[in-house]
Amino acid sequence: MRPFRPRRSLSPSTHRVRATLGAVALAFGLGHALPAAAEVKVGVSDWPGWVAWYVAEQKGFFKKHGADVRLVWFANYTDSISALSAGQLDANSQTWSDTLGPLAKGLPLKAILVNDNSAGNDALLVSPKIKSFADLKGKSVALEQYSVSHFVLATALAKNGLKPADVKITNLAAGDAAAAFIAGRVDAAVVWNPWIDQITKSGKGRALFTSKDMPGLIPDLLVAQDKAITTKRKDLVGMIKAWFDTEKFLREQPAEAARIMSKVVSLKPEEYTVFLPGTKFFDAAANKAALDAKAPGSLVEVTPTIASFLLTHKLIEGKPDPLKGVDASLLADALK
Repeated sequence: MRPFRPRRSLSPSTHRVRATLGAVALAFGLGHALPAAAEVKVGVSDWPGWVAWYVAEQKGFFKKHGADVRLVWFANYTDSISALSAGQLDANSQTWSDTLGPLAKGLPLKAILVNDNSAGNDALLVSPKIKSFADLKGKSVALEQYSVSHFVLATALAKNGLKPADVKITNLAAGDAAAAFIAGRVDAAVVWNPWIDQITKSGKGRALFTSKDMPGLIPDLLVAQDKAITTKRKDLVGMIKAWFDTEKFLREQPAEAARIMSKVVSLKPEEYTVFLPGTKFFDAAANKAALDAKAPGSLVEVTPTIASFLLTHKLIEGKPDPLKGVDASLLADALK
C-alpha cells in the first residue's frame, strides 16, 4: 500500500499496502466509480489506525455524535489518494508524507485529525552478527526503494552517524525482503509487522531501529477536502468526536477491537493483535499537540525532514507549505 508508504501487500494473509511515494504523490486519476449517496464519503485502506474507523461504525460512535459517514474501502491505498485529490471523496485516510505531494501542487486539502503514529510496526532488522550501527557499514539492506521502509532506513542512518552510501540497498518488495533476510542473502532488512514479529521470534534477526525511535515522522491522518470542511463541517466534527470514543475503546477493549478490525482485512483476531502494540493511537491531547504548528513533533515541525527525503528522491515537485495543509479548528470544535 504505499510507495511512501506503500501499504503494499504484505503476504497472502495480510493486506497492508503502502503505495510508492512517487506514484502516490503524482497520481490523481481514478479508474472506477465510488458509491454515491453518503453525506460524507471517507476513504479507508488497510492500516490499524484506519481500519479502526470500522470500530466507530459498528459500535455506533458516528451515530452517537451525529456524523453521517460512509466508509469507502480501497484495497489499493494509492487509489484512495487519487480519489481524494480528484475530489471524489470528502476525506481520506492517508499519511502526511503522501499528503505533501498534493499540497505542493496546491490542492485544497487539510489534515484535520491524526489517527496514529507507527510506533514499532516498521523496523530495521539485522542479523545476530550485527551488534551496532557501526557494524552495519558496508552491509546489504533489503527494502522497497522510495517507500516508508526506505525513509525508516534513511532516518536510522542519519540518527546514528551514517550516510545512505554507507550501506548497500537491495530493492525488494516487503515479502521478498523478509525472505531474503531469513535465507541469509542480505545482512539486514526493513520490514513491518507481521514480518517483524515472525523474524524476531525465529531468532534469525532483531530490531536495531524501529519507528518508535522516530516519533512523529510516520503519522496516519484523516485528510479532508476544503470544500467538505465548509459544507459538511458538522459531520466531520462528529467524526472526530467518534474517533476519541474509538481510541478509548481500542485502549480499554483491545480484544473486541481486534475482532472487529480483523474481519475487515480477513484475518483471525489473534493474527491482528500483533499490529496493535506497534500503533500509537492518538487521543485528544496527542491530536492537539500534533496539529499545533509550534509543538515539538507536530505535523508542521516534522515536515522539513519528510519533505527532504521526498525532494532528494524526486518524489514530489515543489516545496509544500505545511501551514496550508493543517486545519485544527475542527478539532477545537470537537473538544468544546
